[in-house]
Amino acid sequence: MEPAQQPSNLKQKAIKGVFWSAIESWGRQLISLIVFFILARLLSPQTFGLVALSSVFIAFLQVFVDQGFTQAIVQRHNLESEHLDTAFWTNLGISLILTTLCFSSADLIGNFFKEPQIIPIIRCFSLNFIIQAFISVQNAIFERKLAFKTLATRSLIAVIVGGIVGVTMAFMGFGVWSLVGQQLSNSLAAVLVMWRVSDWRPRFKFSPKHFKELFSFGVSVVGMNLAFFISRRSDDFFVGYFLGSTALGYYSVGYRVFSILTELLTSVLSKVTLPTFARLQKDPARLRSALYQAIQLSSLITFPGFLVTSILAPELIQLVFGEKWLPSIPVMQALNLAGIGIAYFYFTGSVLMAIGKPSLKLALDLLQAMTNIIGFALAVKWGIVAVAYAFVIRLYLIAPLNIWIIWKQININVFTFLRQGATALGGTVAVILTILSIKYFLGDSFSPLVIVSISVLAGLIVYISSIFLLAPKLFWQLVNIVRPAQQIQ
Repeated sequence: MEPAQQPSNLKQKAIKGVFWSAIESWGRQLISLIVFFILARLLSPQTFGLVALSSVFIAFLQVFVDQGFTQAIVQRHNLESEHLDTAFWTNLGISLILTTLCFSSADLIGNFFKEPQIIPIIRCFSLNFIIQAFISVQNAIFERKLAFKTLATRSLIAVIVGGIVGVTMAFMGFGVWSLVGQQLSNSLAAVLVMWRVSDWRPRFKFSPKHFKELFSFGVSVVGMNLAFFISRRSDDFFVGYFLGSTALGYYSVGYRVFSILTELLTSVLSKVTLPTFARLQKDPARLRSALYQAIQLSSLITFPGFLVTSILAPELIQLVFGEKWLPSIPVMQALNLAGIGIAYFYFTGSVLMAIGKPSLKLALDLLQAMTNIIGFALAVKWGIVAVAYAFVIRLYLIAPLNIWIIWKQININVFTFLRQGATALGGTVAVILTILSIKYFLGDSFSPLVIVSISVLAGLIVYISSIFLLAPKLFWQLVNIVRPAQQIQ
């Protein structure tokens, strides 16, 4: 049994976790963005569409690789070495089965979508199952320890290696295989780095008893991952099947920008919240306080990040990707409207998992998945922009249910919960008005680069000033959080 964490020690570890999670997420996404920009300039929308279409089938099988054991290892209060050994060999065995299944069924999938070009792509991507089986347990161990510095190092090296391979292949004229090579080399580099820095090695042991303990928790996680797949990839399925790979390419680029923003602005905290909330599961008052703080900090980053990007989408797409990607602009604008909801409800899953209610999260995820399917199926006839709006509308329709579930489980004060984003919303409105004014007066006279540069600089000044004026106490709290983070080695 691991020693109990003292409140101050846990808080310090959580702050360090946020810092290194930010280094990992922002560093990785910054590098990914640069690589993505270069590849988008070199490759066609259809190329991205083919990879996105192939990824639908791969992502479906990916649901069954880990069996939820990673989250079970992080969440367990008492962890034994047999849990780790059993998880490793289970993951590896299932990965071998799924790789074989991919190779044998690739023809059927290609014929179903009437895109024979995706057949060899699916087969190559299937190797990722085996590669990732060698890293999931190590990841869980480091997450459990809040050792995000190691995870950041691993992630940054992997994305750099993948980026170099992808861009080099694109310049050499490999086309769609540039994206395949990028993903495979990224995964392989991550495994090599993790095995170098981790001192844990699997023993040749498998325990049915420990398998049952992990599976009893993990089976709900598998259901959640399946629900997440349906929520996240059913739009790709409908767009790819009914509108074709080129339309899916435009949609996938708009969604890729949205997902990168989500990673940059929100999931930095989400990686830390599950292990932190899990340590507080026996202390409801501190758990509620931690949830409020997570939402407040998330909203301060997320509100301006998503909404400002939506307003500047025409300039950003033209500047970064080029005019061939202009159809992605309205998709990107629509999806980013989900930013406010994401800031509030991204942590619902972490709370439910931390208090040992994975079945409840599964029910919520399945509801979200089913409503997404209905929305996408109805919207696809009107094109990719309508599909994007269907996603946003579903998120806000489900919002009251999210609030009710959290209230029932940890007895939050709904007013306190909702007001966590008030300061961020006020500052963001001021920024939006500032940028709209800049675009109105300067839009016809300056290039997109100048407009974006001036808007970002002016928006940053206005936002920081607004936070200081609206909530000076919060402003200085943020300063005090940043100061100790600067001392982390």
